[in-house]
Amino acid sequence: MFKKETYQNRRSRLREEVGHGLLLFSGNNECGMNYADNTYHFRQDSSFLYFFGIDRPGLSAVIDIDEDTETIFGDELTIDDIVWTGTLPTIREKSEQVGICRVAPANALAGCIANALAGGRAVHYLPPYRGEHRELLRELLGIHPAEQEARASVAFIRAVVNQRVYKSQEEIEQIEEAVNISAEMHLAAIRSVRPGMKESEIAAIVTATALRDGGELAFPVIATTNGQTLHNHYHGNVCREGQLFLLDAGAENAMHYAGDLSSTFPVGHRFTTPQREIYDIALRAHRAATDALRPGIPFREIHFIAAAAIVNGMKALGIMRGETDEAVQAGAHALFFPCGTGHMMGLDVHDMENLGETWVGYDGEPKSTLFGLKSLRLARPLEPGFVFTIEPGIYFIPELIDRWRAEKRFAEYICYDKIAPYMHVGGVRNEEDYLVTTNGVRRLGKYIPTSIDEVEALRV
Repeated sequence: MFKKETYQNRRSRLREEVGHGLLLFSGNNECGMNYADNTYHFRQDSSFLYFFGIDRPGLSAVIDIDEDTETIFGDELTIDDIVWTGTLPTIREKSEQVGICRVAPANALAGCIANALAGGRAVHYLPPYRGEHRELLRELLGIHPAEQEARASVAFIRAVVNQRVYKSQEEIEQIEEAVNISAEMHLAAIRSVRPGMKESEIAAIVTATALRDGGELAFPVIATTNGQTLHNHYHGNVCREGQLFLLDAGAENAMHYAGDLSSTFPVGHRFTTPQREIYDIALRAHRAATDALRPGIPFREIHFIAAAAIVNGMKALGIMRGETDEAVQAGAHALFFPCGTGHMMGLDVHDMENLGETWVGYDGEPKSTLFGLKSLRLARPLEPGFVFTIEPGIYFIPELIDRWRAEKRFAEYICYDKIAPYMHVGGVRNEEDYLVTTNGVRRLGKYIPTSIDEVEALRV
């Protein structure tokens, strides 16, 4: 928890920007995996954490802008609860630590909202992403779940985004701690993988490292010899000599700030020649993107710079041809690079994604519908305080290649008969986390070796 004044200032700015009405915050509850008392790991809602800082289930909050009041709603522990949880600070004690003196039972929330509605006052809420949020909105506001996202308050969304998108120094310190834990996870995996190991063993090493260093997983681990599948959470394969291993893993620290890193390395001691060629292209695209970072540059341009580097590299191998910028603008590169170059991060590994990429990554501008480009989560000009990932990659996806070849799609740019020698490469991605400063950018956290020589040195 940060100091009291941090949360007070955040809430004050929020009230000023929205201007009127009630701001409803739905905290998260415990969620049963297969029955009520066997729960998933609890994770508080990030916006609730950002403005109220209380990390326990069963809470809601209301900021009444017109009446200038702030209230936390929730039920104190009973003796039956304490038997299982031990003695914990009360809701009132935790509320006072973040500058709130009004606390009410959970069942008082309904009356608070009903009184506001009866007086014709606006009740602002954020887009729901959990079942309990949707049920609460149905009960309090009478809005069917199918309509809730569309009726969420744009003023509220934009006010939250306008604060959370700019990371303060105290937040940057928390993010960097999470990134450092994430780096140790990757270094442990790179040093450990051997032919004959299961992917699950590497996933276990990565998870154990996060827990050992005081973190949790920021998202389910991607630890795979099939890196061409972008979100591959299957860990049942045996690692073989001659394969590449792709790890995408990050830690969430005790304050719930996230790190997000990716690395690619050989299962054996050395890259094969085709692997070296593709890895080198992906690394050059990564460095071209990071070299171009600066305050004010639209991130969409960073994406196109990375895409152009991939096209130029593929042209050098004879896999692509034609004019580079034309190929990128047409979207031909998306056969090998069908995703975005990066995304915002902070309290969420994809920061504020539930609030909508249009507001978070595009500042209200519409997104492209072009394959590949539509997956770019961040496009807006970079500003001091932004924290984001850089993660261009190259992927040989058999189903996608077969479909495009059959359709003769972008045949003027893609030499389909030259792809076969590289199909076994699968997927290659390195990912780092960056902060925009007033005069440049800074890579966050401990360095993970990325050059071929550096990676192979760790594999001895």
